[in-house]
Amino acid sequence: MTVEGVWDLSVSTPIGLIEAVVELRREDGLLRGAAHGAGEEVPLSDVRLDGDRLTWKQAVTTPVRLNLAFDMTVTGDTLAGTSRAGRLPASRVTGRRRTLPPAGEPRR
Repeated sequence: MTVEGVWDLSVSTPIGLIEAVVELRREDGLLRGAAHGAGEEVPLSDVRLDGDRLTWKQAVTTPVRLNLAFDMTVTGDTLAGTSRAGRLPASRVTGRRRTLPPAGEPRR
């Protein structure tokens, strides 16, 4: 299973829906990535794929400073799971992988 690519995420939090973009790539055999959202870009850490289970950690500072842990299930080009910040209740997360345009067309 491959998870590399650009993923559009929707996170249902107690303060409302947050849209984010996660980019995943493989470097030297390891999964790496970054998340973009709320005007900031943050690196992902501890990115792991075990079967169809994808997990990672990231820190955010906007709208508040939090350390998040994502636990997702990958099904083709979709993700579904949760994001948790410490003892706060888990937030529901869904995602869809962006498809690459045909050669010669700009990316979305």
